[in-house]
Amino acid sequence: MSGTSTQPMMSLAGKRVVVIGGSSGIGFAVAAQALGLGAEAVIASSDAGRVQAAAARLPGATGKAVNLRDEAGVAAFFTGLGDFDHLVLTAGDWGTSMFAPARDVDLELMRDGFTVRFWGALAAVKHACRTIAADGSITLTGGVMSQRPAKGMPLATAIGGAIEHLAKGLAIDLAPVRVNAVSPGLVLTEVIRQFMPEERRQGFVAGLPLPRCATPDEAAAAYIYLMLNGYITGQILPVDGGGGLV
Repeated sequence: MSGTSTQPMMSLAGKRVVVIGGSSGIGFAVAAQALGLGAEAVIASSDAGRVQAAAARLPGATGKAVNLRDEAGVAAFFTGLGDFDHLVLTAGDWGTSMFAPARDVDLELMRDGFTVRFWGALAAVKHACRTIAADGSITLTGGVMSQRPAKGMPLATAIGGAIEHLAKGLAIDLAPVRVNAVSPGLVLTEVIRQFMPEERRQGFVAGLPLPRCATPDEAAAAYIYLMLNGYITGQILPVDGGGGLV
């Protein structure tokens, strides 16, 4: 029998995990689960007050503000952060511009839709790769609509697809740092509860093999898995209740 361990590595002890978008929703759940596995968690988002409030809810976590629209600020964030092991990006600016049919699009608003989700993510990766551990990981966030488009939402489909292809390209470019993406379906975050009526949520998930929304913890578990498994890179991990099948 070889000396290679066959036991799953279910610990992040001694690791430093940075979650941009960690002040709420999926990102907050990722930070909480990482802490539970022994990691040092750094929560970041553009709103300093929300960052500090989130960090206060997670004893042991620290918080820093960073605006992904400002590359100079992103560079300063990572310079001040120092060495770390895993980066998760769940930040997004999902305004009403995301949800319009092609005939009614405001192209300026549509262009702006890529600013945080795509260009902001790329800015973070550009500066994070200078100090991330060689055996570390970067996990981006796509979305179920990249594979399962919905009428009236072409931009959301395009952004999700762009992020997922970016992850594949970065996995080659940044190796041996691992780069993957999670593709969530409809996740019952605070934002979804507030802005999406229950009737519409139910209509969105009714045809799924698992006809319900995911919880933030269920979505977050996918990011944790991609941190823990050191032999996965360039992959898109769906958490969509079977949405890719129907």
